[in-house]
Amino acid sequence: MTPPGHSNDAVGAIPADAARAGRSILQSNLFPMAPTTSGAAPSTTELVLKTIAPRAPLNLLVRLRLSADAAHYRDRQITLVQAPAGYGKTSLLAQWRREYLARGIAVAWLQADERDDPERLLRGLVQAVRTGCARAGFGSMLPDGALAAVGNLDGATGWLAEIALLSLDVVLIIDESERLPAAGAGLLAYLLHNAPQNLRVVVAGRGGLEAPMADLLAYGHGTLVGPDALRFRLDETIALIGNRFGERVDADACARLFEVTDGWPLGIQLALAAMAHAADPRKAVETIASGPGGLREHLVGALVANLSPEDDAFLTRISAVDVLHPELCEALTGRAETPERLARLVRETPVFIAVEDSAWCRLHTLVRDALRVRLAALPAAEREELHARAMRWFVGRGMIEEAARHAHAAGEHRTAFELAERSLLDAVRHGHLSLVLDWLDLIPEPELEQRPRLRLAAAWALAVGQRHAEAQRQIEHILAGPAVDTTLRYECALILSAAAYFADEPDRFVALFEPWAEAPPDGGSWLAQVHANRLAARAMLLGEPAQARRAQQRVRSGDGSGTLDYLVRWGEHITGASYLWEGQMSLAEEVLKPALASAEADLSRRHPLSCIFAVACAAIAYEDDRLDEAAALLSNRLDVLERGAPPETVMLAYRTAARIAAARGGEHRALDMLEALHALGVSRCQPRLCVASLAEQVRMHAGRYRNETCQALVRRIDEILDREAGRGALWRESVVLMQRLAHADAAIAARNWPQALDVLDAAGTQADALKMGRFRIEILALRAFAKQQTGVDATALLLEAMNLAQTFRLVRTLIDAHPSLADWARRTRDAADAENTGTVPAALPNVRPHPRETGGPRAVPCVVLTPKEREILELLARNLTNKEIARAGMIGEGTVKWHLKNLFGKLDASSRKHAVRRAVVLGLLEGTQ
Repeated sequence: MTPPGHSNDAVGAIPADAARAGRSILQSNLFPMAPTTSGAAPSTTELVLKTIAPRAPLNLLVRLRLSADAAHYRDRQITLVQAPAGYGKTSLLAQWRREYLARGIAVAWLQADERDDPERLLRGLVQAVRTGCARAGFGSMLPDGALAAVGNLDGATGWLAEIALLSLDVVLIIDESERLPAAGAGLLAYLLHNAPQNLRVVVAGRGGLEAPMADLLAYGHGTLVGPDALRFRLDETIALIGNRFGERVDADACARLFEVTDGWPLGIQLALAAMAHAADPRKAVETIASGPGGLREHLVGALVANLSPEDDAFLTRISAVDVLHPELCEALTGRAETPERLARLVRETPVFIAVEDSAWCRLHTLVRDALRVRLAALPAAEREELHARAMRWFVGRGMIEEAARHAHAAGEHRTAFELAERSLLDAVRHGHLSLVLDWLDLIPEPELEQRPRLRLAAAWALAVGQRHAEAQRQIEHILAGPAVDTTLRYECALILSAAAYFADEPDRFVALFEPWAEAPPDGGSWLAQVHANRLAARAMLLGEPAQARRAQQRVRSGDGSGTLDYLVRWGEHITGASYLWEGQMSLAEEVLKPALASAEADLSRRHPLSCIFAVACAAIAYEDDRLDEAAALLSNRLDVLERGAPPETVMLAYRTAARIAAARGGEHRALDMLEALHALGVSRCQPRLCVASLAEQVRMHAGRYRNETCQALVRRIDEILDREAGRGALWRESVVLMQRLAHADAAIAARNWPQALDVLDAAGTQADALKMGRFRIEILALRAFAKQQTGVDATALLLEAMNLAQTFRLVRTLIDAHPSLADWARRTRDAADAENTGTVPAALPNVRPHPRETGGPRAVPCVVLTPKEREILELLARNLTNKEIARAGMIGEGTVKWHLKNLFGKLDASSRKHAVRRAVVLGLLEGTQ
């Protein structure tokens, strides 16, 4: 649920009556008792230590989406960072502190603790401003009597007034606010509600922040940063590991670590520590990701080492279930105090993922898997009793599939099969196909004979993947049974057509579906969505992408209950693929990018459908020259695609991955990927994959004019098509275009321009007939290139291809077609008059400049120090003498001494070295050793 006020709306003013009411409530309720003093005032030394910001974590990754200047946080006067332990709250505060300092804003830091009653907290706030703003005299308006009278809010009001009189903007950061006692928290709430315009406050804590600040959040003056925002994303994980280990750990390994840790910052940090101590960090990732074992146990052991034996035993037993609820945990343990124990552990230990505004939570994957190793060591009778209790609880809540799994683990197999029969067809409709396949391995054949619904669910799961023959056998058993009506035959035809589609048999797919295409029986809303998907897939095979979209528009997308989301997503995939077919990259991304985010959230990142969406999005990102994004989208997904994606998607995935590798200078890696695609086609008896691999290899070698290699590859393609002469027309049409493009590339490699033009003309005609927009633009550019080589001026044809590529965001199409073509296009772009060529200059990417590297100390822009003082501080950090500083700054030595005196005063320093160290501590100087 979106937190109140978490939006991009402009900040509005709080109505006057609401502000007055808030102040009145604060004065009457936040301090119901007279303030208690702590006896002696806290020492200055103690306060100084509380107001020194902690050292920024090693290899701190600046996350742009969480930048202090991001849209959600830029205009908010109050920011609350609330999450359990282990979510990197302090790291985010360190990032924001550096960003605020770089923008010239003074930052005051305060570490809260349990002793911070109002008087002590106010003294800490005074010292925080003195330290962070280099204002040694701050607090002169707060006599000791006012500090002792904070129960009447006089001291707090005086502190706010003195902040308002400062000639600079101030950010106050308070960390670990959950440790504040009630009276101290009340004073903090008063400060937040009455902060002057030049004060911005960031408060971080583990919980309880949103309740007293509800009105600030509601009026848009504040925003709440929760665990979901703090969790790392895949691209951030790749960047973090890349900063630490460079090319020693590739994107696939980063993705595996991300999936194991679920983006949990502490889990990633623990894994990084283990990788740093390993000889091969990638092997360490594989060990962590491969499953429960010694390394996971070691990582988790540090998190639970200080727990009591009772808490440790509790966590071990509740790890038997995937999701946790207070009542479920009580049922597992049989103890009434269990909900309180769970709530305390969620609050105090960094091992849970809580669901906002819900009693449900779960253990982090790393922790749960390690705890299950301990669970397996318990007596079998105790484990079976835990699973039996879980089964009964889940049955009572209508969670049938979860109950079935626990019934089987408890040894109650007959009950498990009955529950599975009730739930697995729904699991198919929701896309949980792996669950069905897992059950298929557990259920013996006699049970399947007695439970036709189970067999039907199994047939669906087997068809949507690479187990086509098994799906066929299940359908034969179903159709041989009694009471086979028209609706069941229709559903069986849908299953068989899916198996044919995934087996790369398009002609068989159409033949199986054709009898039902125009007059399907009334099979319910979910079969209606399946039927629309089949119609759209058939239209794509026939080269009618617009008709594929029309088929999706004619069916009602879902029933509002979410039960058809999986099937609707397949329809969205076909819609996006139809735009890709036409080369409409922007329209395709509008459909596919949100669909990918939704699929990953509901089904997981490595669900086959999520991976299928990711391939299409990666292809779009690659064509737009966003190589890093494309590589991240494909990372750790190829193995899933091999098992659960249709051939068209598998070809696109490998082709995109190979082109990314080649674009990064790894031609050998690209060729290795294409050989892997060829081997996959051989093992699966899908020769189209082999043709796609060989054709892409021809294109790569043609770019370097390797004539003999290209001719050999083309002969292999021709041999495959001769061998597969008996296949249907649809299959042959899908490979003939690849064959023609390979022949054209081979002719270009041989510099046989007339032959290249003849083949390109035929390929262009076919691409036009099939409405394949990207291929049409590539062929157009290659024809221009071939004509230019024959002495014909084909600049106009090239400009047309460049303009079309720019219109459809096909940035890399001309680059990938042939390097010499790309060079000619760049020369043409540079020479052409922008007024005559329209937007042609955007059709090819420019080389991105490397960021400027700076060395040595650098003073951070801020309002605490003047520009001249910052310049002198940098020179001071280089150990220059006054005479050298004067010569470098072109000022007199007397002026240098005057500036140094001001620096010493602002930094509360007693020597030159002390001034440099103080500037480093305060974040005013970077780049020192």
